Amino acid sequence: MTITTCVFDAYGTLFDVGSAARRLAEKPGHDRLAAVWAALAEDWRLKQLQYSWLRAVTGQHCPFWQVTQDGLDWALERHGLADDPALREDLLALYWELAAYREVPQMLATLKAMGKDCAILSNGSPDMLDGAVGSAGVGSFLDAVLSVEDVGVFKPARAVYDMVGARFGCTPDQVLFVSSNGWDAAAASDYGFDTVWVNRAGLPMDRLPGTPRRTLPDLTRIPELV
Repeated sequence: MTITTCVFDAYGTLFDVGSAARRLAEKPGHDRLAAVWAALAEDWRLKQLQYSWLRAVTGQHCPFWQVTQDGLDWALERHGLADDPALREDLLALYWELAAYREVPQMLATLKAMGKDCAILSNGSPDMLDGAVGSAGVGSFLDAVLSVEDVGVFKPARAVYDMVGARFGCTPDQVLFVSSNGWDAAAASDYGFDTVWVNRAGLPMDRLPGTPRRTLPDLTRIPELV
């Protein structure tokens, strides 16, 4: 079946979730953050994901902004920075302005020139996603920005992946789904999407029911696949 629709996870796939901590660490007066920013950013992201999974399992859904704040608070405490409320506020503010990976604008522009529908499918809440898309300047390349808030449960619930067919009228085998999260790509593959795992960190494959069809180090070659 011909791929008609290209769907991307947002955080970690199109947008660099480490850029908030990195940008702040580079500014004068943030020596304490500069010493631990990479580990803090990794812990922040891990807890953000873990809290979303646990809320999905327990049926206690909340906006993604809440788990983003909760994950940061855990990471700040772990790295001895919980005593700096101004640092917390600065990091949260920068999360609304995450940088896109450098290959993203050209990759999306190429897909649109090929006549493909392009969309984001994300755990992020609509206002967070609007901020990231606007900051990265990629809104003109996207036909839809789909948020789990419309179904009230985080990925990898199947109801989230159902949103793609409902929006575009396509079948799963007409969708190329791209995520930097191995568990997300695996779940999407099990759902029936053609999938790409963007494995920027060179991590092992997750042991899950689904297996991503392809693995790439970044997004550059996505247009070749469709």
